Amino acid sequence: MDIKTAAALHRLRLASIPEALSFPALLIFGTGFRIFLGYDKLVMPLGLLHGILFTIFVVLLLDAWNRTKWPFKRVAFFFLLAVLPFGGLYADKVLKREEEAGAIAARARQEGTVNA
Repeated sequence: MDIKTAAALHRLRLASIPEALSFPALLIFGTGFRIFLGYDKLVMPLGLLHGILFTIFVVLLLDAWNRTKWPFKRVAFFFLLAVLPFGGLYADKVLKREEEAGAIAARARQEGTVNA
């Protein structure tokens, strides 16, 4: 894995956690306060924040797809995780494993241990 691909995966991983937490925050605080307390001042700012974070995640997902040459099913899987509440936390876990595997393979190639 080259440095640009590793950086794209790392950026996607960094974006997955705030995106994963913004959706439940919108549901719990924005919608919950509006329904149960009649207070709707949180819906717009939380919705805007979630929309921005989701858009950033999708753009970074497309960048990672371009660099890693993942099959469409894998990209669709990460997109589905972004749509599910707390799904981005699982995406972070999967991306962390992939990052570590790429770093190990790159180190092995550099040391001449593996011809990959």
